[in-house]
Amino acid sequence: MTLAYVCAGWCAFILVMNFASMWLMGRKCRARERNLPVPDDAPWVSIVRPLRGIETFSEETLRATFELDYPHYEIIFCVQSTHDPIIPLVERVIADYPGHDARLLVGDDYVSANPKLNNCVKGWEAARYEYVILADSNALPPRDYVQTMLAAFEPDTAMTVSMPIGSRTEGFWALVECAILNTFQARWQYGAEAIGAGFAQGKNMMWRREVLDRAGGIRALGCEIAEDAASTKIIRAQGMTVRLVDMPFEQPLGARTAHEVYSRHVRWARLRRVTFPAHYAPEFMNGSFVAVVLGAYAALEFGGDAGAALLAATAVMFALHLGEIRLARVCGFALDWRMPFALITRDLMLPVMFVDALLFDDFVWHGNAMTVREVEDTAG
Repeated sequence: MTLAYVCAGWCAFILVMNFASMWLMGRKCRARERNLPVPDDAPWVSIVRPLRGIETFSEETLRATFELDYPHYEIIFCVQSTHDPIIPLVERVIADYPGHDARLLVGDDYVSANPKLNNCVKGWEAARYEYVILADSNALPPRDYVQTMLAAFEPDTAMTVSMPIGSRTEGFWALVECAILNTFQARWQYGAEAIGAGFAQGKNMMWRREVLDRAGGIRALGCEIAEDAASTKIIRAQGMTVRLVDMPFEQPLGARTAHEVYSRHVRWARLRRVTFPAHYAPEFMNGSFVAVVLGAYAALEFGGDAGAALLAATAVMFALHLGEIRLARVCGFALDWRMPFALITRDLMLPVMFVDALLFDDFVWHGNAMTVREVEDTAG
């Protein structure tokens, strides 16, 4: 019977933590019109976008960078190879906006095993302004992109961040990715921020440049295989914080396969395992799977039958998923009739990805074979 109480208590704890993260995100992140005003003392901003290859929404995300409702910014596109097929598209888009201060830089500066960081080095070093945004190629900036990121700054803030919010889904597996990104990973990030433990997230990061320059500039991010993990540690070492925007930005997904979704998120899990192992360890409780198992077992031990266990498991899962669906409505995220099935699929994937990330080190990113052993060997 003691074990039953332990299981019931852990199930209740998981439920409370999940609902707390939903409440914290819902309190800060609510759907609003994308018309945040430009501050009177609007500073000049540099936007650095590393690119590689042509993606489904490449032209739209490139053009959106030129169509911001912000008066003072430069755009620096970075490509590693002179043979990259994205170059003609970038040159054409730049030519279509002759009134903007935009440049394309081509070349590779090897500072780490992270090809994205290597691609960003030349852009950071060419940037002229105090605030520098590093924005992934598949992030879709809204018109109030810059002022939304500036609005999140406080006196002790070194960086403001927007995690990716999946949108424009085609097919079931893209919706599963939304179930991972939108009401799951995002809410845990808002929860971490609320207790003063905000993490950088590499999709959209606005740096207060002086902070990174004090640590040695962008090349200092080569100390970790993931530039956002390195950013977080550098910021915390200076006693400063990472803050999240009030309404995160879209990443249009298009079609996704099961393999693409699984590979991407198990890669992120491996990186979290080696860069923040103490934070990674509790992830085995993520989603509804562990809570469902604990709740069902407790129901059996308290004298119930198989029906009671099934009822307890269903109630736990229904409560968590209903909370996430409600959160998606509050925040204005993608929803349709398939979302409950996407949430169940995600929660079945999470424990598998957790174990996979513990057992294996290697992964492929944008055609580059990489391993997290490089981080562990350096730490050792």
